[in-house]
Amino acid sequence: MHPDDWHLTHDLDAFLDRAGDFLASRPAQHTVPLTVLDTLRRRGANVYGEEAPVFGVLETDGGVEAVFLRTPPYWINLTSLTEEQAETLAARLASDGHRLPGVFAERATADAFVEAWKRRTGAEAGLSKAQRLYRLGELTPPAPMPAGASRIAVAADRAQLIRWIDEFGESIGERGLQDSGALADARIAHGGALFWETPDGTPVSLAAVTPEVVGQVRVTTVYTPAHLRGRGYAGAATAEASRAVRAAGAREVLLFTDLANPTSNGLYQRIGYRPVADFAVYRFGE
Repeated sequence: MHPDDWHLTHDLDAFLDRAGDFLASRPAQHTVPLTVLDTLRRRGANVYGEEAPVFGVLETDGGVEAVFLRTPPYWINLTSLTEEQAETLAARLASDGHRLPGVFAERATADAFVEAWKRRTGAEAGLSKAQRLYRLGELTPPAPMPAGASRIAVAADRAQLIRWIDEFGESIGERGLQDSGALADARIAHGGALFWETPDGTPVSLAAVTPEVVGQVRVTTVYTPAHLRGRGYAGAATAEASRAVRAAGAREVLLFTDLANPTSNGLYQRIGYRPVADFAVYRFGE
């Protein structure tokens, strides 16, 4: 295997022609690249930043074996790689002069790429986040549910949604990486933001979902303001969002959790989510 076996491009359509079937073959494990690519198609190549995205495909006589994508300023996202594949990718990217802020992938792949990148560039790497991907099995709503009901966010909720997107981003160390106003607009446009409200109509929790891509939907941006936590609102919002997308026909309902947060991991398992794989985010330094 040689570094030149990786085919790099900035052309989204050419990349999808080459790698689309491969990504669709494992919709759960590939949920992040699938939803990122769908966002690029829906909202344009510069939705994540001014610098052009870059895509890569490892293709042999047996077909596509792995892919990567990077939408600056975000880290590189990798599908599963062997150690040899990680080494050839690191060699190719380093030789081409790419500067990477970090990597996101299944844990074994992320670990292999970190070691390869360190050898090639001398960069330091630190584990930023350990995550677990879950898949919804049998949905078991919290019992009892908190008083209130769910409601899909509409245009009149835009300011509230922007505020909570910003607060959520702050809580996970990612505030400012995306335009929160544009993200709120996109969520509202596809009906992908659900509030749990108290009986008097006050929103107290948010659960957002991505648009469906090849049968998979991911629950994301589950957020309750700190002073309202511990009352079951996040569980209710997540359960209702999960029920709604499954009722709409999603075959896979997925979400990521931070393994450093035992509360959320326990909550999602209680309402029916089951582990799929562990992932990691590493950040690179000089």
